[in-house]
Amino acid sequence: MSAASRSCVQTSSSAASRKPRFPALWSLATLFLLAAQPVLAQAFQSQAPIAFLYDSQSGAVLYEKAPDEPVAPASMAKIATALVVFQEIAAGRLTLDSEIGISENAWRKGGAPARGTTMFAAVRSRIKLSDILQGLIVQAGNDAAIALAEAIAGDEPTFARIMNERVRALGLTKSVFRNATGMPDPEQKVTARELAMLADHVVKTYPDLYRLFGQREFTWNKIRQVNRNPLLTMDLGADGLQTGDLDGVGFGLTGSAVENGQRLIVVVHGLKTARDRATEAQKLLEWGFRAFERRQLFTDGEIVGDASVYGGEKGRVPLRTKGAVALLMPRGTSDKLSARIVYHGPLAVPVSEGDPVAQLVIMRGDVKTLQLPLYAAETVKPGSLQSRALDAVIELSTGWVRQALARITRS
Repeated sequence: MSAASRSCVQTSSSAASRKPRFPALWSLATLFLLAAQPVLAQAFQSQAPIAFLYDSQSGAVLYEKAPDEPVAPASMAKIATALVVFQEIAAGRLTLDSEIGISENAWRKGGAPARGTTMFAAVRSRIKLSDILQGLIVQAGNDAAIALAEAIAGDEPTFARIMNERVRALGLTKSVFRNATGMPDPEQKVTARELAMLADHVVKTYPDLYRLFGQREFTWNKIRQVNRNPLLTMDLGADGLQTGDLDGVGFGLTGSAVENGQRLIVVVHGLKTARDRATEAQKLLEWGFRAFERRQLFTDGEIVGDASVYGGEKGRVPLRTKGAVALLMPRGTSDKLSARIVYHGPLAVPVSEGDPVAQLVIMRGDVKTLQLPLYAAETVKPGSLQSRALDAVIELSTGWVRQALARITRS
């Protein structure tokens, strides 16, 4: 095993020398952050068969219930359809003034004759992208979804392959799309966790276009339709995303709301009625905003530790985050937070400032709460021949210690 391939666990010697802003215990492999003891939060249980609640800023999962169970997305598949369209706009291949044709297939399969959700687009008409996007997002129009698929990919099956490629690029490995509408297909499946990750990406990457998801109503062909997302009418700060329901599957919703600068994303699925769907999503969001407190762990760019370097002019390189590191903690929890720096090392030179070289892993009890990259805060150039020879001797004599620590981490 080469020196650069061993997995290491380190804590920060530089951080240890500064006064912590929170009670702390330091050990060789783990930094324990002791949680405070505010008012006890009420336990929560959702009646939804599938539920997921996610804090967008910290990446913390606040609640999950069967989050990786594959289910039919219904119209929530249109979030992925919108993603592909947004990417086409960002790449300059489409503009909001582009005209999208409504084929007979789109009209017959997704329009009024199909008796599903539709924007009532006229057959063989041409509609500006800015309008058809409102038909897709606000009205959940199947005709809009099919027309967009045909305009971008030529046909819906090809567009579905693009959808799958785009979500795979985001790291969503379990979701499979077979059409742009969410209409029933035995192979079309998503998970609550991946719907939340998809929604979070859309919110953060396309904030201007995302605003369409919060639009309350849209009128096309003299037919006014209100947004089907019930959260938009509640005093929750909700601003998106999409509902869905299918016979035999139940009612689902992927939603997002902001309160005091905190964004939560909620997914529920498998409810028996639209009212149940709205009620459970509302309860989850209200509980999420109330039952947690934010803990600031590190400021933007703060040095959180260091990593050993092999063959460099320096033996260690300081590590920092990009952006502040904060966690949401249940109010009243007695759980301890533990943080570890994990990397393959010692690092081989040269190491350039800004290189992602390690991971900061934060645990709450036995649960991994957050994992994020750490970056080299300085550049380390190759050292002299003599120093590199000395590093080689030290590596040969002490490498077994790092391997032992790596086994502890993996366990």
